[in-house]
Amino acid sequence: MNTTIFKTSASRRLLGISSVLAVFLALGGCGDKVAKGEEPVKQEAAGKEEKGLKLTAEEQALAGIKFEEVSSRTFEDSVSVTATIRPNQDRIAKIAPRVEGRIVSVSANLGDNVRAGQSLAIMDSLAIGEAQSALLRAQSSERVAQADFKRAESLSAEEIIPQKELLRSRGELERASAESRAASDRLRLLGGSASASGRAQSTFALTAPFAGTVIQKKATIGELGSPAEAVFTIADLSKVWIEANLTDELLSKVKTGAAATVTVGAYPGERFSGRVAYIANVLDKDSRTIAARIEVPNKDGRLKPEMFATANIATGGQLEAISVPDGAILLLQGQPTVFVSEGGGFQPRAVETGEKISGRTVIKSGLKPKEQVVAAGAYALKARMLKSQIGDAH
Repeated sequence: MNTTIFKTSASRRLLGISSVLAVFLALGGCGDKVAKGEEPVKQEAAGKEEKGLKLTAEEQALAGIKFEEVSSRTFEDSVSVTATIRPNQDRIAKIAPRVEGRIVSVSANLGDNVRAGQSLAIMDSLAIGEAQSALLRAQSSERVAQADFKRAESLSAEEIIPQKELLRSRGELERASAESRAASDRLRLLGGSASASGRAQSTFALTAPFAGTVIQKKATIGELGSPAEAVFTIADLSKVWIEANLTDELLSKVKTGAAATVTVGAYPGERFSGRVAYIANVLDKDSRTIAARIEVPNKDGRLKPEMFATANIATGGQLEAISVPDGAILLLQGQPTVFVSEGGGFQPRAVETGEKISGRTVIKSGLKPKEQVVAAGAYALKARMLKSQIGDAH
């Protein structure tokens, strides 16, 4: 293949696409002037007047084209902010061993849902082994002291031994019991538990303190674990925090307890309801914003930590404005654009967008009442427009 010819052909195609987009945006600009009451530029020759992209009724049906008449609507006023999903910080646990040990097995993986008390990993520790041995010795001494005391009680009742021998035996039992309890407490504090087999064991389990999801894992078989670093992080994601930063202009509109709806890119068209639970009292000196938190139920676990989100927060007021469905707006050369039915065809029209409210986007300028805007199928029109211009470039 001749590389020079290939590059030249590709350049011509790109040039053709750019030229066509410029023409359509220019046409959109003319429409914008009409929307603002300005006199559109007249074509010198009527036969050359551009009517935009044309589709037959059948083609429109296949593309799923649907229209909506532009009109002013009344909305519950809200503000829109970008946000990030975080785990509920009141229900998060960093799990680390209480003593240094080597990881011998791992039973939980990143993203696993675990039960309260479920074993996540098994570790082997010399300190646990020593504590187990100390407990077994203390328990053995306690059993001997218990047997001695029972014998002394029997002999004392028959007046075979003096009372002081019974008292001495009771003291030995109390001392042995105290040592056994102390050894048991030490083992528990180290993260171990009493051996069911009656033999000293140096292994112990790292367990989940409550039901949740493994959101961080640093457990690798054969590596050492220490109290200084968490091996697992467990979070209860049945409720998540939506963290946002409010500018000082928005602070007067947003109140604690306000209703909010949250959307994420992973679930187009779906909305998750919550409420503003917290607004900070201090302005961040670097970003000049104020931290706010929305709490949202997440029983099915679909909202994941670190997802980006958009939150619409109700202000309690009302707003009257022109709006279009969110799906009516697309980008042409980075400019928000809609398609308008005009002159027997479809004209791209640059618009200035505002807030997103309940699946609709407020239009600040670029449209006027009674115009017919493409509410569905705009992306099909964009694709058809680009395809036709690529064909013309050949």
